[in-house]
Amino acid sequence: MNDDVKGHCDQRFAAVHEALAALLCKDDVGASAAVYVDGEPVVDIWGGYADADRSVSWERDTLTCVNSTTKNMTALCVLMLTDRGELDLSAPVAAYWPEFAAAGKENVLVRHVLSHTAGLPDPSGLTAVEQLYDWGSVTAGLAAQAPEWEPGTAAGYHALTFGFLAGEIVRRVTGRSLGEFFAEEVAKPLGADFHIGLPTEHDHRVAPLIPPPALTDEYAAGAPSGPDGARRENTNAAIRVKDVNSPAWRRAQIPAVNGFGNARSVALVQSVLANQGAACGVRLLSPRGCEPAWQEVFRGDDRVLGTPMSWTAGFGKFGDTFGWGGWGGSLVVSDPGARMTVAYVMNRMIDRDRQEDDRGMEIVMAAYSGLR
Repeated sequence: MNDDVKGHCDQRFAAVHEALAALLCKDDVGASAAVYVDGEPVVDIWGGYADADRSVSWERDTLTCVNSTTKNMTALCVLMLTDRGELDLSAPVAAYWPEFAAAGKENVLVRHVLSHTAGLPDPSGLTAVEQLYDWGSVTAGLAAQAPEWEPGTAAGYHALTFGFLAGEIVRRVTGRSLGEFFAEEVAKPLGADFHIGLPTEHDHRVAPLIPPPALTDEYAAGAPSGPDGARRENTNAAIRVKDVNSPAWRRAQIPAVNGFGNARSVALVQSVLANQGAACGVRLLSPRGCEPAWQEVFRGDDRVLGTPMSWTAGFGKFGDTFGWGGWGGSLVVSDPGARMTVAYVMNRMIDRDRQEDDRGMEIVMAAYSGLR
């Protein structure tokens, strides 16, 4: 076994250990992998380095920005409020956020927001990344904006707007920011080291994202290429690696994309949904309250991703599993039938336009081999 991989791994999941060791010998600089079954950890491993110079070891408590893997956390918060009866997925967003009814959005439902079918894939008028740090301005802009299509009839990945829309609904219902609600209602009871809006005292633990091979920290997140190779026009400010690595990004509330954690915390939180609403003896929602995570809301071509997608209330659905990944390679997948959640979090990004990135899926497939 690779001495560079540290942590705990049940013997039957040795393939996960081997998979992470192989990735660290190949594409990865530093990474972590975790598997939870029946709400309990069976794999919690990490290795490599927290910096591009390979001078600082990736430790047990190293954190990094997981980009859109954060969406899984934001969706859980909405499902918890739904389970408590404080929110209705079938209600209009305007029932909780009256200003949102403007510009023909009175029939946009909460489930449309969660399933990327609300018709608001981009925040209008965004010309600088710094504008994302002003919650009130972004959400007011979305409330005033007209949908690009009739809500519910088509899907288009809401890369940034997902978090502002869901987060403002949570804020209107609870009086707390999405990050505060997550910290108090999810992270604290579970003891999960995941943060949406990272306090300064954790900065020393952050592994900055490392741009893909041959690229610099000017590397920017773009709309994915469609099947014909064409890109959807992205009129917004480009988010670069250097932005994600900045202190301003860490402090902000961008609940679609700026969560900080590691594989252990990502898998722990999401294992709640794979395990009937509880993990490590802590119950966050009822068994029935988990079901919207895997019940299909939309199936068809996604206008932004340019690929066929199945969307649930907050997650991508892939066969009997659900979850989502982040720009650069992080991933979490949950299987409620197997009561298993698998997460992979790394610092070295891969540009899918230049190179295949199967790292997260290699960890997932290795975990399935342990179930047999």
